[in-house]
Amino acid sequence: MFIHRRPRWRLSENRVTPESVHQGRRAVLAALGLGGAALGLAGLGAAWPEGEAGAAPSEAPIAPPPPRNPAFADAGRPPTPERIAARYNNFYEFGSHKQIHARAQALVVDPWTIVIDGLVEKPFEIGFEDLLARMPIEERIVRHRCVEAWSMVVPWIGFPLAELVRLAAPRAEARHVRFETVLDPEAMPGQRQSWYPWPYVEGLTLAEATNPLAFMVTGAYGKTLHKQFGAPLRLHLPWKYGFKSIKSIRRISFVKERPVSFWETLQPDEYGFWANVNPDVPHRRWSQADERDIATGDRIPTRLFNGYAEEVAHLYAGMPQQGRDLWF
Repeated sequence: MFIHRRPRWRLSENRVTPESVHQGRRAVLAALGLGGAALGLAGLGAAWPEGEAGAAPSEAPIAPPPPRNPAFADAGRPPTPERIAARYNNFYEFGSHKQIHARAQALVVDPWTIVIDGLVEKPFEIGFEDLLARMPIEERIVRHRCVEAWSMVVPWIGFPLAELVRLAAPRAEARHVRFETVLDPEAMPGQRQSWYPWPYVEGLTLAEATNPLAFMVTGAYGKTLHKQFGAPLRLHLPWKYGFKSIKSIRRISFVKERPVSFWETLQPDEYGFWANVNPDVPHRRWSQADERDIATGDRIPTRLFNGYAEEVAHLYAGMPQQGRDLWF
């Protein structure tokens, strides 16, 4: 018999603010001349009219809509409106600023092949659509916390990373999973900057990769995945800082040694392998004690493991509870 235990972070659905009410609050603030202060993001409170220059196009709705995983029915606060989340993105392959949504439309995502190799029973390549057909697709509403101390809530669509690990059939000596982003400097102008160690690389322990929270994202807001979100396939790890959630994945390798990630290569004292959210350990240049909601501008106290400690803290049992290595 399946027994569903309500996670600590969930609210009942009747306590989740409907988007229409949330937007009504924003309209009132704007009428009072408080919109910019409430948002904390100039220009993102304005309407997003169809055909607006530079606006990210609507992606194709997914039909039929995938089921929502009841363990992730809400994240404790309303989902960030799509027009805000889709226009505030870190994707250094397209530039070092947040408004890369228009430039990201140059990314070619069809066809798309993912390479599965390394310490697996049999390395293989698989097309994105073929991979989707073999995975249990669902929706999850989860928090996303950036190392820059801002946050959002997104209704992601995808499948548990553990299912892909099962498909890959790693050998016994595999201890880590290494992810690599597509290398396409023609479409991705940021990759022409030789001082960065392209392609973008990230890594997890196999135990982290098979934790139920680790999620491979293929869509958002009921639609196929926006290119600026990392289409067609990205990772999301809600208990870690956002730079661990690698975008536009082209290769997944099972390895013994711990991978050295993109930002760890550049600045190991600031962006280490673990990158677990911890309000008690500041970044070298700013506090991590709280975060800014990009939709409202509200300051929110940051929680250990972004509020998902019950689900992931056991992964780090016996490791030092203080010190930068565990968290960064």
